[in-house]
Amino acid sequence: MKKLKFLFAVIGVSFLLSGCVYNFIVPEEVIPPIDVDDPDAPQISFATQIEPIWNNNNNCTACHKTGGTNPDLTTGNAYTSVNVAKYINSATAEESKIYSHPHPDTNTHKQKKYTASQAALILGWIQQGAKNN
Repeated sequence: MKKLKFLFAVIGVSFLLSGCVYNFIVPEEVIPPIDVDDPDAPQISFATQIEPIWNNNNNCTACHKTGGTNPDLTTGNAYTSVNVAKYINSATAEESKIYSHPHPDTNTHKQKKYTASQAALILGWIQQGAKNN
């Protein structure tokens, strides 16, 4: 009987110890908003900072590819596709569809959304004139 109690105790402790899972969440580094009135503010590059947001790991291009859902966000086609009034509102950058639709705080885009730092980069790029640089 003592062996049976000991066996159940070992099994119970095993379940308790194996049930502990620690998920360490590394906080995302949020990029501060760009001051568009500051002439020394760093320019946001479309080719090296904005396009990779859409293309890395098929983040957006799984759906928004050539022949897929508009706009086409694939490398080489993205700038032409988004540089229209439908997606970029240069007067009120926050209302730009390319920024607001997949924004992390909205429910309009159910698939993938921007992270806070990606959204800040896209907003800054639009505020700087949405240049193809």
